[in-house]
Amino acid sequence: MMRKKIDTTATCKIYTAVEMNGFADDAIKWLSSQMRAYDLKLTYLLAHASDGVIWGRFDDEELITSHDVAPQHSPPLRVETLLTARVFAPVGELLVWRDEDGEWATRLIAEKQLADATTGWNSGFEEQQVLLGTRTDPLKRGFTLMSEGAQGLFHAVPLELSLSGGGDERWHPLRLVVHHYWQEDEHGFTRVHTSRLVDLALKEGNA
Repeated sequence: MMRKKIDTTATCKIYTAVEMNGFADDAIKWLSSQMRAYDLKLTYLLAHASDGVIWGRFDDEELITSHDVAPQHSPPLRVETLLTARVFAPVGELLVWRDEDGEWATRLIAEKQLADATTGWNSGFEEQQVLLGTRTDPLKRGFTLMSEGAQGLFHAVPLELSLSGGGDERWHPLRLVVHHYWQEDEHGFTRVHTSRLVDLALKEGNA
């Protein structure tokens, strides 16, 4: 995994369930409204549910999910099965999860100043994590099915890719860009305090 140090002015704010009216009734609609908010141009969705992984992309006022384009490979986004959901872009991420009381909560991190921010960071590092997939098959609406191995591992990503790799199991072109933020603890040790998703990218050398 490639890593590089970053300097940042990232700030964070935690939102409570009170500010999540409508999420439990229509998670897609609520997430779409959040992707238009905050002036962060949030683009991608990555959600983990008890029945699978859901990718998404916000296009022209609409959140398109991997279930919309490949229902045979991706479950629907439902609050009944949802564990976490992240909508993200290079300048910020909104994370949705259940707190210790079973209530929905959100965390917003932006690499700019947020009003009423609860914490902030000025340094960290960027990491590119390797994603599953050695073969690409086009799907509708700008998605691509990434598959790997005889076990039939797959996920439908919100990028339009047409790459050569011939199914070589050593060839993984897709990367998930992550920012990790450092913070000093009460003992004076600097550790990774928080991480967020940033972008989807291709390994250098792929086109």
